[in-house]
Amino acid sequence: MAIHIVLVEPEIPPNTGNIARTAAATDSVLHLVKPLGFSLDEKSLRRAGLDYWPYVSLEVHESLDEFLEKYSDRRMWLSTTKGDKLYTEADFRDEDMILFGKETAGLPRGFIEERKEWAIRIPMSRDTRLRSLNLSNAANIVLFEALRQLGFPGLE
Repeated sequence: MAIHIVLVEPEIPPNTGNIARTAAATDSVLHLVKPLGFSLDEKSLRRAGLDYWPYVSLEVHESLDEFLEKYSDRRMWLSTTKGDKLYTEADFRDEDMILFGKETAGLPRGFIEERKEWAIRIPMSRDTRLRSLNLSNAANIVLFEALRQLGFPGLE
């Protein structure tokens, strides 16, 4: 059993490093979709992931189109501030994929519109100055809800 965390064009190395550490600790699969805003060898990325990197099930994809072609048969939840459904209303299943967009822009608007029924959001203040939560925090919130629904498979 595994949940897949998909970061589409992540830009900030420490966020990705933190998410990688969580993926390792939860036996989740981490997908990185290029272009990346950093090198996978970058020191701050490695530092945030600590010594967990050898335990990360990692797939790197050249583009969103390549990723979608490879996994067209999978259920994909889109974590976005544009979602109508709360993340707690999603019915997560084994092997589901949870997609997160880049820190400065999120997932592409057209991509979300085409898959609106799969768009989920984390509730937050209506203050328009606050655009979104930190990517690594958001990924943890949604991932742990998915794992909770599945009974925390293989975790103690």
